[in-house]
Amino acid sequence: MVHQTNSPDLAGIRRRLLTWYSKHKRDLPWRRTQDPYRIWISEIMLQQTRVAAVLPYYARFLARFADVRALAEAPEQDLLAAWAGLGYYSRARNLQKAARKIMELGEFPRDYLSLGELPGVGDYTAAAVSSIAFGLPHAVMDGNVARVLSRLGPELGDIKSEPVRKRLRALAEVLLDRRRPGEFNQALMELGATVCLPRRPLCERCPIRQYCEARKQGLENQLPVRGAGPRTEQRGKKLLVIEKAGKILFWQRAAESSRLAKFWELPERDQLPDAAVTDYAGAFRHTIVNTTYLVEVCQASVAARPTGFRWLPKTSLADFPVSATAKKALALHAQCATPKRNG
Repeated sequence: MVHQTNSPDLAGIRRRLLTWYSKHKRDLPWRRTQDPYRIWISEIMLQQTRVAAVLPYYARFLARFADVRALAEAPEQDLLAAWAGLGYYSRARNLQKAARKIMELGEFPRDYLSLGELPGVGDYTAAAVSSIAFGLPHAVMDGNVARVLSRLGPELGDIKSEPVRKRLRALAEVLLDRRRPGEFNQALMELGATVCLPRRPLCERCPIRQYCEARKQGLENQLPVRGAGPRTEQRGKKLLVIEKAGKILFWQRAAESSRLAKFWELPERDQLPDAAVTDYAGAFRHTIVNTTYLVEVCQASVAARPTGFRWLPKTSLADFPVSATAKKALALHAQCATPKRNG
């Protein structure tokens, strides 16, 4: 359970955390705006995705879809092409559904409940956008915040269990600085991302270490407690890169596919058993949820275009939603195709 104290120094925690954040926060583009559209885009992109991976996508996405109308009216192929590589593609589709709903409403929702009614927006995103963009007092709870609070408590239960999540959410609400909720939420998230790390937290850099019960009890490296996760399955896959006259052979997933609907893929060896393999380009590992694939990449040729496949120009691949595994395979193919210099 969360350790309870009769007189937590809430003012001290808030003051120290906000002072630290003002001095040490990372300079991220979504922190330089109050535009709810841009803040919302960043929060959706950051779901289960590292900041470093999001940064280039964020800039390109906003250059292509500068406002809600542009996103709502974009062809799906353009949307998926802009998102390709970020993963969890239902996020992109939900973004567009939400943009169309916002257009119907006539304005961007400005409160927690209305935000939560948008497709793809859950409790965390509604709290983040409403607090950061509109200054509303709603506490966020993501993985970084949960880790900070579990150590601050300390919370000795399984952080994945609902009773523990409820206790941590209650603690987050108590701690929230209601005068500066957006900054406070970002400060807690920043602390978890840069100081209160999953392994070997940098306690000496923590602005609220004097309040941390886990540190006082020597539990900072044992918390948070996590139950056993699902086993990772290992599978093999062989992809073929078939190039002809500046074009590469692809097939497209069906619109009703449960994964990567309408994305373009390289053929697998089993799909084209008659293809002539001409060279081995290499291999890489690619993890999707709980499955890790060892992907072997071969260069091959075919006598004619097989039924159900299409030649896509190499120079225009950025205009198509190409899967991450296909992109990795093409990168290996390009390395093999690049002439090596002597000496």
